[in-house]
Parts: sequence; structure tokens; C-alpha cells
Amino acid sequence: MAERRLSPSLVWLGGLIALSLMAAAIGGMTIYLQTRHADRVRAEAITHGSVEAGRAAIGRYGCGACHVIAGIDGANGQVGPDLSQVSRRATLAGRLSNDPEAMVRWLIHPQVISPGSGMPEQGVSERDARDMAAYLYAKN
Repeated sequence: MAERRLSPSLVWLGGLIALSLMAAAIGGMTIYLQTRHADRVRAEAITHGSVEAGRAAIGRYGCGACHVIAGIDGANGQVGPDLSQVSRRATLAGRLSNDPEAMVRWLIHPQVISPGSGMPEQGVSERDARDMAAYLYAKN
């Protein structure tokens, strides 16, 4: 039986398709990384906090026991609201405008803002609140 060979033009087309897919993947990854960096820079600028310090503070205060929080291991609580994409919401806690200063105030003294709410006073410092807000705003 005769062996069938691929035509050179078909090999060329296959190579071209493979290169195109690789270029698209690299371009997509570049755009993704640039967007993540821009989100982080924006979040840190508007909150005057640190995304990395916010990640650590969220862990220390145990926020994931009650909330789902993207990027935090074990943050899969079902008591409080899911905090994924919190930066895209119109309000915080159902009553505050969603802006960095409101989030910081809420994290520091939720019971002053909404007495009897399910969000407990955790003794969050202003520095930690700004860092946690930076983390949450960076995770779109």
C-alpha cells in the first residue's frame, strides 16, 4: 500500500494556524496581566492601601469564615455576602455608596453604621481596613 504524504501547502497552513493560536494566547495573556496590574494600581491609589497587605489582613481577621472572597484560600463562608466583584456593586451593606471611604468606615465600625447587622466589630484598624479595601477593589 502506498504511503500518503501531506501536501506542503497543508503543512504550511497547519503551521500558520498553530502560530496564530500561539500569538493569540500570548496576546490574551499579556492583556490579562496588564489589566490585573492596572486594577491593582487603581485600587491602591483610591484606597491608599496595599493589595498584598490586604490579602494578609483578610486572612488574619478570618473574613473567609463568613464570606466567599476570590483569591483567598478557604474563604468560602456562606453567612455573609459573596465579596467577589464587590467593586462593581452600587452599594455596600445595602445602604452605603460603594466608594473606598465608605468601605473603610464599614470595615472599621460596621455596628456603628448598621447596628444589629450580621457584620461583627472585629477591631479592624484604619490601616488594615484600607489594605483590605485595596484587595477587594483589585479583585474585579
